[in-house]
Amino acid sequence: MAREVRLPQLGQTMEEGTIISCMVKVGDEVKKGDVIFEIETDKATLEMESPADGFVKHILAEVEQTLPVGDVLMVLGEKDEEIPQSFIDSLKSTTTAPAGEAPAAAESAAGGAAAEPAKPEPSKPAGKIKASPRSKKLAEELGVNLAAVTGTGPGGRITEDDVRKAAASKPAGPAVAAPEIKLGETIPLNRIQKITAQKMLQSKREIPCFYLTVKADVTGIVELRTKLNKAGDVHPVRNSVRNNMTQKGKISNGVKISYNDFIMRAVAIGLEKFPIMTGQLAGDTIRLAEAIGIGLAITVPGGLVAPIVKDVNKKDVTRIARDSKTLIEKARSNKLAPTDLEGGCITVSNLGAFGIDSFIPIVVPGQCSILGIGRITETCVPDNGNIVTRKLMNMTLSVDHKVTNGAYAAQFLDFVRKLLEDTATFNIGD
Repeated sequence: MAREVRLPQLGQTMEEGTIISCMVKVGDEVKKGDVIFEIETDKATLEMESPADGFVKHILAEVEQTLPVGDVLMVLGEKDEEIPQSFIDSLKSTTTAPAGEAPAAAESAAGGAAAEPAKPEPSKPAGKIKASPRSKKLAEELGVNLAAVTGTGPGGRITEDDVRKAAASKPAGPAVAAPEIKLGETIPLNRIQKITAQKMLQSKREIPCFYLTVKADVTGIVELRTKLNKAGDVHPVRNSVRNNMTQKGKISNGVKISYNDFIMRAVAIGLEKFPIMTGQLAGDTIRLAEAIGIGLAITVPGGLVAPIVKDVNKKDVTRIARDSKTLIEKARSNKLAPTDLEGGCITVSNLGAFGIDSFIPIVVPGQCSILGIGRITETCVPDNGNIVTRKLMNMTLSVDHKVTNGAYAAQFLDFVRKLLEDTATFNIGD
C-alpha cells in the first residue's frame, strides 16, 4: 500500500523547510533511515531520513521549494505497485495534515481505486548535473568543471569531497576566479541572511536594550593561553593542574584553547551568581533558564550562526574548547542540528580577529543579553607611579531592559571582568 512521506518537524521551532536537494529518483528502492532529502530550516540544513522501506513512486516536492511541516514530499509503495494519478492529485489538493499522519480518505483511495497507470516522471535533461548548491559553489571557487566529475553520492550525486578530489587532481593552470560582485548589482539574499534579517528586526522592535562597556586586563589570560597551547610548557601558577591534565591526556589531544573559551567560562560563572541575566519576560513574571547555554557567534559561508555550548558552568576550559571546536566544525560544514541552536541565554560575539576595538551587538531574540568582544591591544597604563604595558580588551554588553536593570547588569559585567583578570579562578582541566 502506498505511503506518503511528509515533511517532519526537525526542530522544536520549525514551521517550514526548504528542499535543498533530493537524494533519490522515481523507481529507487529506499530503506528506513536512508537519507532522501536535504532540508534547510530556519536554523540549519539537515538530512531527512526515510521513515519506511519502499520504492519511490512519486516525488511531489521540488528543489528550492519551501513547504510547511506536514506537507507530502513523496510517495513510497511496493515494487510493482501502481499508484493511481487520482491519488497523487488528491495529495496535491489536500490540506496539510500533522507530520507523520496521512489523510484516511487518501489512504483508502490508494488501496481501493482501480489501478491506473501512473504518469511517468519527466526525465531530466541528459546534461543536467546532480550536485548540491554547496558543491556547485565550491566547484566555482576551485575552478572545477562539474561535467567532468563522477559523483559518488546517492544516485551519482556530486559531493563536496568529489569536488575537492577533482580539484586536487586537476592539472596546474590558470585559476578560475570566483564571480565578482560589482557596484550596481542586485544580490539575492540567501536563507541564512533572510533569517538573520528577520531575527534582528524582531530584536530591535521587541527588545529595549541598554549598553555597558568595560576594559578587562587580560594580560594573564594571554600568557596562560600561550603556555597551555605549547606542548610541554607549564604555567607556574597552574603547575599542579597542568601536570594532572597531562597525566589524564586532556591537553595532548590537539585541541587549542581560544580566548572565547576563557570568556565563556567566566560568563557562565557570572550567570550562576547573577541568574536574572538568564531570564525572559513571561507575562508578569521573569522565567529563568534551567541550564546555562552560551551561544558562540560563528561566521559561515553566506552568513552568521550562533550554536549553543551547553552547560558551560559545569565544564572546565579544556572541555569548553573541545565542545566549541566541534560546533565550529559542524557550523562550517553545514551540519548543525536543531538542538545545537536551542537553549541559549546569552551569546558571545568576538570581532577581535578583524581588528575591531569595540562594537554594540544585537541581542538574539529569546536571550537576555549578548557580549561583544573587541581585540586585545597593548596599552600603557599607570601602576603605582610607573607606566607599564598591559593587554586590554573591550567588552560591550547589550541587555534587555525588560528583564533587568542597569545596576544588576553592571554588577554582572564587572564580576565577569574580575574573573578574566585573575587566571587563578579558572578551572583549566580538572
